[in-house]
Amino acid sequence: MTTSTMKGVYPILVTPFDQDSQIDEESLHRLIEFNLEAGVHGLGVALGSEVYKLTEAERAWMTRVVVDQVAGRVPVVINTGANGTDLAVHYSRMAHENGADALMVLPPSFFPAGAEEVLAYYRAISEAVPLPIFIQDVVASPISAGLARRLAEECEWVRYIKVESFPVVEKVAAMSAEAGDVLTVFGGAGGGYFIEEMRRGSVGTMPFCTQPEAFVEIWNCVRAGDELGAWQTFNRYLVPIARLSAQGAGLFHGVHKEILVHRGVIRTSVVRAPAASMDPFTRGELKVLLEELYPDGNE
Repeated sequence: MTTSTMKGVYPILVTPFDQDSQIDEESLHRLIEFNLEAGVHGLGVALGSEVYKLTEAERAWMTRVVVDQVAGRVPVVINTGANGTDLAVHYSRMAHENGADALMVLPPSFFPAGAEEVLAYYRAISEAVPLPIFIQDVVASPISAGLARRLAEECEWVRYIKVESFPVVEKVAAMSAEAGDVLTVFGGAGGGYFIEEMRRGSVGTMPFCTQPEAFVEIWNCVRAGDELGAWQTFNRYLVPIARLSAQGAGLFHGVHKEILVHRGVIRTSVVRAPAASMDPFTRGELKVLLEELYPDGNE
């Protein structure tokens, strides 16, 4: 599909697994449709999808399944970053071959990479694959506004940046001011600063895929000038989940899968090992919260 300038709500799909930690295709199909029916503007397969725990064959298969089911209704963005340039190029070509509309690429993070190495990394991907590229700015390998601008100017297909290294809100403002004429800015970090980011020049967010209707409503409210309505939805539905899921590294996958189970979208909350698990108190608190937010499951 034509992507023109991508903007709006682009949830990152979780990967549903069965009790044996194998991909649950039926649940994946329901999850995709659940998000599309909520009116999202795009979909992504990325770190929130546990891509780093998928085999190469599973990566290719999942891209194809998502692309085929979406069938051009919205753009599909696939994470293809890696700690080696050749591997990132390989993943990017694989995503292209399987129908991705855009790539999301985080810089190498296993060993720190200097600006020239990062530039060479993105240039190699841009020269190999003719798809729009999102720079993924993450805590482990942050990208300055100056470097982001240089990447966009020197790499043909680098068109977007997803900002999620802290302080996120300040960095979105800096990125918009210093590189907004050459890069389209999205927010990340689970959508936790969505409204503040939009005030500062962000044109979209890539949150989890568990509450898509809330994110779409917030987007619509802000665009219509109704920030009060946006904050009411944000504080009612998103803040309680964000607080609970932010308690421990890796806990968010399990929390968000539990939400999807409660809402009748996927069958299990299995997260591939190794994974943090909720203690009984946290699990009980989540259960009470979900019964309050979604008393009839998916509503």
